Amino acid sequence: MASIKRMHVAVNCTDLDKALAFYRSLFGAEPTKVKDNYAKFELDNPALHFSLNVRPYEKNGVLNHLGFQVDNTEDVLAMGERLRQSDLLLIDEMNTTCCYAVQDKVWVYDPDDNAWEIFYTKEDSEFESAGDARDLSLCCAPPAATVSVEFNSFRKSK
Repeated sequence: MASIKRMHVAVNCTDLDKALAFYRSLFGAEPTKVKDNYAKFELDNPALHFSLNVRPYEKNGVLNHLGFQVDNTEDVLAMGERLRQSDLLLIDEMNTTCCYAVQDKVWVYDPDDNAWEIFYTKEDSEFESAGDARDLSLCCAPPAATVSVEFNSFRKSK
């Protein structure tokens, strides 16, 4: 079974400076990465990979997505295979650039449309995503429209 390094929680915020001031105090720690529209904290106690994404949140609320950070690509592939065998796997994203990092990851959606990723960060990147920097849907959770029919039984009815 793949080893989970940290729980991952990504939230949307509208003012990164205010959010950083709050989370620095809450966690008693400095962020490990800060960009104009993104920041992350990698905490050991509790084992948490917490990221802030500057995004409007009228549609989806403050939660961006959840997930698990793992130690290597092999763990991503092992968890992805287990999810595929359970008919839960939504999408594979190997060697993708997202959140200012090159990552290997897989995605699923729970029955209430919360996106979950299992990811390994291979290296830092100067770019937020591999696509057009203005297209916020390219980074973080894949759009729900990419879900194939076989996964709809696991998602709530619209």
